Amino acid sequence: MEIARLDLPKCKIGEGPVWDVAEQALYYIDIIGKAVFRWDPATGDLTSWDLPDIVGSMALREGGGAIVALGTGVHTLDFASGAVEPLALLDPPDPEVQLADGKVDRRGRFVFGTSDRAMKEPRGGLYSLDKGTLTRIDDNIFLGNGPCWSPDDSVLYHADSLRHTIYAYDYDIETGAAANRRAFFNSEKWGPIPDGATVDADGNIWCAICEGGVVLCISPTGQVLREIPFPTKIPASVMFFGPDLDRLFVPTIDPSFIPGREVAPDDGACFVIDGLGVKGLPEPRYNG
Repeated sequence: MEIARLDLPKCKIGEGPVWDVAEQALYYIDIIGKAVFRWDPATGDLTSWDLPDIVGSMALREGGGAIVALGTGVHTLDFASGAVEPLALLDPPDPEVQLADGKVDRRGRFVFGTSDRAMKEPRGGLYSLDKGTLTRIDDNIFLGNGPCWSPDDSVLYHADSLRHTIYAYDYDIETGAAANRRAFFNSEKWGPIPDGATVDADGNIWCAICEGGVVLCISPTGQVLREIPFPTKIPASVMFFGPDLDRLFVPTIDPSFIPGREVAPDDGACFVIDGLGVKGLPEPRYNG
């Protein structure tokens, strides 16, 4: 196994990576940098789009372009023009809530969390956007992170980072309903913030433990199978990529925007972990 720093610009909060199998390109965001990036590993080409607000997550659309989770709701992003337009806004709007991490299920629904901006009250929820229709599927969340699914689509994983807990839900892939929320994994032994996550082809969950300096591989029964110490204390997410889906992309956070916070040399950089001997699953596109 080898961890290498990639020749990509530093992010303030690197998050939300999405590998597109069709394009063989990796997309990711800088949350407070208000940007979406597209990186082509084969050529090294990097493209970026500026956004009008902080961005919690993004997904590619079946019809082209992307959707982005901005402060007030989900918007479309036109890659050709850079135009950003509202698609599904929170109703009623809540200035104390912001959109957070999200991914697309294997029926094309965009499932995302929301978070309390002050991170002091459980104002956040979990939402599903299906062909333009927005449905709230859970509530009582401080900071939503890391939605991902078991390979058979029967389990949805989603973390409340401030509770240091990844939850599991029974998931109905046909309807998008999530039920029977239960604690699946507590991260406190490794670090306070279970952050971005993905599931590999064997059904194991890979999660970046922000402020813990580690990437964990967790079995479907909640047991830690692998613990990978990281070059920075604040890895933020993970995504399998590459022609064989066997490389792990890990963006991180540069905490220089936090007053008084010491910054390490690798904070904010993007990394790749090679030689893990496992493969990820293709990421679907949003159906609207």
